[in-house]
Amino acid sequence: MPTDKQLRSVLQAKLQPTIDRINDVLKGTDIDVLEPVLSRIGRGKQLPHWYERLKANNTLPNLDGTTIGSVVEMLLAAVLETHTFKGLNAPPLRINPARGVDLPDLGLGVKSPSENFYTSEPFFSAYERLIGSEHDVLVLLTDYQDAKKTPPLRLQIIRSRYLKNTQIADHNLCCIALKHRDWLVSTDEARAQRVFRFLAYINQSDWRAKRLLYLVDHLRDDTQINEVLKKAEKEFATTNKQRLKKDKVPIPDSDLEALKGILKVSPLHLGIIDAADNWVIDVRKDTARAPNDNEWQRLRRGPLDGKIGMSLALQWRYNFGPLFGAGDDENGDE
Repeated sequence: MPTDKQLRSVLQAKLQPTIDRINDVLKGTDIDVLEPVLSRIGRGKQLPHWYERLKANNTLPNLDGTTIGSVVEMLLAAVLETHTFKGLNAPPLRINPARGVDLPDLGLGVKSPSENFYTSEPFFSAYERLIGSEHDVLVLLTDYQDAKKTPPLRLQIIRSRYLKNTQIADHNLCCIALKHRDWLVSTDEARAQRVFRFLAYINQSDWRAKRLLYLVDHLRDDTQINEVLKKAEKEFATTNKQRLKKDKVPIPDSDLEALKGILKVSPLHLGIIDAADNWVIDVRKDTARAPNDNEWQRLRRGPLDGKIGMSLALQWRYNFGPLFGAGDDENGDE
């Protein structure tokens, strides 16, 4: 019997034929062959409630986005068993997201965003934002947003990507962390941990945090640091004028003073690290912890090759837009 790793490799090699087969099924083509698998993995060992309509009319009922995700997962499992892994003596597949991975027999997560590119995911550790997930993920982009406008619902998967576990991390934050990692770790490991903690816990919609992120990005470039600080002082006045016009609470003066205080520290990069750490303490308070030993080793040695956008709230908000060329969500936090 092949291992889960071997089966994931088969899926990667046969990804497009697998997607083509799922799309054929969504059009009602040769759907009967899936019935034994769909019955086995269906609730109460019954065919799912949407199956008969798909078989008879080649359409789905008017389902919400969450249910669409379940439909895609079930069809994927059935197609993998009857098509992609056919003849490989693969085990019967289960769907069990409660275990933290959608297809536990493959060690594979499945995400099916529509063209708004977002999904919400359980939150375990803020450092996932840099080191990634515990398992690989198959991303299946559907046309649900458009399809639901013209019922009956005819769904299709329009694009797909297979992501390694480390790639389920924030692209921009990983790039910044990777740029400075070797230098930071070799210079002062404690300060390196503080920088990574800031990157893990940052709220990019926070005015001070966003400017601190620009500064961390240019941590070893004094010229750029001074430019960012000058620009921030101008933006502070402009932004507060706009906020007051809209009856919004202005950014406190203390936020600007915290940035200006960086210029009093030499070398400047130490001032930036202290200011970033102070933001974490001020805003995240007791919820922001240092990385544990396992996380720290992965931060030190991992590829830091995130491909998506990730925002931190009560849950993760995954943005698959960067993966499909739709731009990064720089202000994606709560």
